[in-house]
Amino acid sequence: MVSRHVARQLMVDSDLNLGRKHRPDYWIMVWGLILITIGVVLLYSISPALTETNHVKNNYYLYRQLIAIFLSFIGFYATYKIPLSVWRSYYKPLLIAGILATLIAYAMPVNPAYPAHRWVRLGGFSFQSVELVKFAGLVWFSGFLAKRVKEGTITNLKKTLRPMLLVLLGVGVIIVGIQSDLGSAGVIIAMMFTMAYVAGLPLKKIGIVAAIVLIGLILAVVSTPYRLQRIEAYLHPQTNCQGSGYQACQALIAVGSGGFMGLGLGNGAQAYGYLPESDNDSIFAIYAEKFGFIGSTILVLIFAAFFTRIKNVAEGVSDDFSKFLVLGVLTWLSVQALINMGAMVGLLPLKGITLPFISYGGTSMVFTTAAVGFVFQASQYTKYKPKQIIHSTVNDRSKQTNYSRLGRVNY
Repeated sequence: MVSRHVARQLMVDSDLNLGRKHRPDYWIMVWGLILITIGVVLLYSISPALTETNHVKNNYYLYRQLIAIFLSFIGFYATYKIPLSVWRSYYKPLLIAGILATLIAYAMPVNPAYPAHRWVRLGGFSFQSVELVKFAGLVWFSGFLAKRVKEGTITNLKKTLRPMLLVLLGVGVIIVGIQSDLGSAGVIIAMMFTMAYVAGLPLKKIGIVAAIVLIGLILAVVSTPYRLQRIEAYLHPQTNCQGSGYQACQALIAVGSGGFMGLGLGNGAQAYGYLPESDNDSIFAIYAEKFGFIGSTILVLIFAAFFTRIKNVAEGVSDDFSKFLVLGVLTWLSVQALINMGAMVGLLPLKGITLPFISYGGTSMVFTTAAVGFVFQASQYTKYKPKQIIHSTVNDRSKQTNYSRLGRVNY
């Protein structure tokens, strides 16, 4: 007699029409390792400044980052080796863990330097709960959309739109309201909207949901003085360089100091207490100071190459769950990189969000690297290479393919 768990697993496996297994796309691993290496070298170069400014032991931040990288490799191996069907089956424990971590973070006393309920702190250990929420939400929403597509209810108000609105409301209350993390909320919202669009949710309905979310975000900004100050600093950073616009001004100074070729790894002063969060949120400005316009362009191109490989996997997999999962990882990492780099050059407001694989931060490193493990596993089951994008103009949902919005190949 087949147990309930085995029967459930067989049912899930039948939904994942993965196809024949082949060699994974090793370029995904190569580009990821290059980015991690750049982050380690950059952190090593500013370690003396961080040591002097924060009064810690030599290479304190470097050693902690190396430990985080080691743990992230374990996470990558787990998400690469454990079948995607298993991750899909156990999304509930992941969500529960994310919710519990958020509640623990809310209950813990805050650090006066960072007065927000974002971290679980136990001695020298700290854990940012929103990264687990992103990871768990990615797995859950991929399975949710895959199920709705299979049922043909992707446009159904009760089964699709209502749950989406409830989740977005939860994101607004917890991530924006309690944790004061508008940047991470933006990443989660972008993930959900992109995945829902590719799943077949009409732009009109996405627009309605987006309008509701936009109204909520505007209210969150205008009702919070420090967020208004950040908008003011974004619009006019030079008018208050000693106040709310201090970080924005110092970031522009760092980027401008780099010039065309950069000052070099051993040079630069911004990490010596001038630029806040120089190892974390402001790391791209430090990179630009040391490597200049040429180095910054190369880094952007490396990110572009990395994201292109992930995009190719999303276009190549045949089952919906894998497609949405890979697409979610692509949106997560690319939007986060865009927000971080855009803020440092004055194109976007400061959001306090890390640059994937480059910034110092153990929780971010572990979960972003683990998410890439999903992509690496899915790359073993691609059936074709993208040659052209086919956009469906068919209104009849029964005739629309699952690939119409992401790409499909005609041989």
